[in-house]
Amino acid sequence: MLTLTSARVEIGARTLLKDTSLLIKQGEKVALVGANGMGKTTLLRSIAGDHTLTAGSVMVPNRTGYLRQETPRLDATDGQTALDYLMESSPLTAMHREMDRLTAAMSATTGAELDMAIEQYGELQDRFAQGGGYELEATAEQIANGVGLDDETLLTPVAALSGGQRRKLDLAGLLLAGGDLFILDEPTNHLDVSAKRWVMNFLGQTEATVLVVSHDLKLMDSSFDRVLALENAQIDSYKGTYSDFVRQRAESAAQRAHQARSLGREASRLTETKKVFSKGNATHAAKRRALQRRIDALTERMKDHAPPVQRRQLRVRFPEPERAGDQVLDVTGLSKAFDAHQVFSGVELNLRRGDMLLLVGVNGAGKTTLLRCLAGRETPDCGSVRIGANVKVGYYAQEHEDILPMVSVLDNLRSSVPDASEGELRGVLGHFGLVGDVAAQRAGTLSGGEKTKLALARLMVARANLLLLDEPTNNLDPQSVEALLAALQHYEGTVVLVSHDAEFVSQLAPERILLLPESQVTYFDEKILEMIPQR
Repeated sequence: MLTLTSARVEIGARTLLKDTSLLIKQGEKVALVGANGMGKTTLLRSIAGDHTLTAGSVMVPNRTGYLRQETPRLDATDGQTALDYLMESSPLTAMHREMDRLTAAMSATTGAELDMAIEQYGELQDRFAQGGGYELEATAEQIANGVGLDDETLLTPVAALSGGQRRKLDLAGLLLAGGDLFILDEPTNHLDVSAKRWVMNFLGQTEATVLVVSHDLKLMDSSFDRVLALENAQIDSYKGTYSDFVRQRAESAAQRAHQARSLGREASRLTETKKVFSKGNATHAAKRRALQRRIDALTERMKDHAPPVQRRQLRVRFPEPERAGDQVLDVTGLSKAFDAHQVFSGVELNLRRGDMLLLVGVNGAGKTTLLRCLAGRETPDCGSVRIGANVKVGYYAQEHEDILPMVSVLDNLRSSVPDASEGELRGVLGHFGLVGDVAAQRAGTLSGGEKTKLALARLMVARANLLLLDEPTNNLDPQSVEALLAALQHYEGTVVLVSHDAEFVSQLAPERILLLPESQVTYFDEKILEMIPQR
């Protein structure tokens, strides 16, 4: 069970939640929805204890698991494999170590101490068996395979895992650990179709309470029985799936509009009646005052029935870049390994002005590492990357490593165009919906979707003619994804793209793809979409 009591959530000058009380019952499956920047991630952080409530209180079960939106670093020991790390997530592993300690104690003691150790071991063994301890490794492998970590990955050192693999391992560990409440922020990021389906089934069947933020509409339509809509610092609750919520909200909006019109007509009628008593004695003055009180009351009621404030839609248009030479990028014999792990080898690539190339491969195949090599952020072990004449590279990093967390949003953008005025910078931020007090907010406190928008804003003002994009749609709401899609469709430069969003890729229809780790370049085919997740 989860309880919020008179909770207020603020970041800087922004109020994200106003004095809200909320109860989520044990076993409920609840989706938290809202546009980017509404405060969904900050609310989850507040519930999980990562962010302090400005006012009010929150109560959660002791056994609460929290999946953060950002890719975790994972505090693993040197050489620890993914499977070993996963096993450590379960409290049953610590219980097994205690059983081993008691076994050693029983062989070294006698008398009363031995009797006590035997009794403790028996009780612990019963709990271990009932909790599934003897099947723990099989269960761990089943969950890992379910979220898309194959047996080879489980034997890979944690330090060698890609960002997507670390994210999957974090999710698998949380599910293996179990608990009474799961707080999940974008749990299906980096998951392919089968892994998403497995997670949907798991969340639908678990006895734990589940609170999820997700832009995955299929997940919210299949596994949840209540939707919480966060908008204008308030939460409205809707029973049913996401589709039920959309329908109910449309019906509610139509009803509010009808009531507002009725109240408006009554206020107009009373205003006309008041004019009849515009002149006259004290009796008429008293009637005017009485009528005005009724008009004021109707006006206040109309505010309650007014439609919600419409947020500015993301409008992205990359300015026409300076013309590059015909030959934009030439890659020859590129290879990269981390210790004994060969990430990719023998990459051969030639891009001309206006080309769009998609990098495709499972998590850990080297897509991000290759992009970093192309951007000059990583040094390849062998091979060469030659940038063409008059080419300016713009790199969008999946982990937002170029965004300075302790610096304001405005100053982060200013670092890309030092000579721009504050008005010009605020205008650019406005195109991305980062308006008002957000500009003065420290970038590290932004939600994942807002960080994505800031990173895209920095790309836009840089006027690059070669864009290297690593998962640019992660954490964006559907409307923002559509705006980014339109911008890239009109972009006149060259693009190298990594994306797990099959629908987004389908709409872009890149001319060629580079398959990793095979290092094979081929022409785009719709069948390739089966290899990557769908939104």
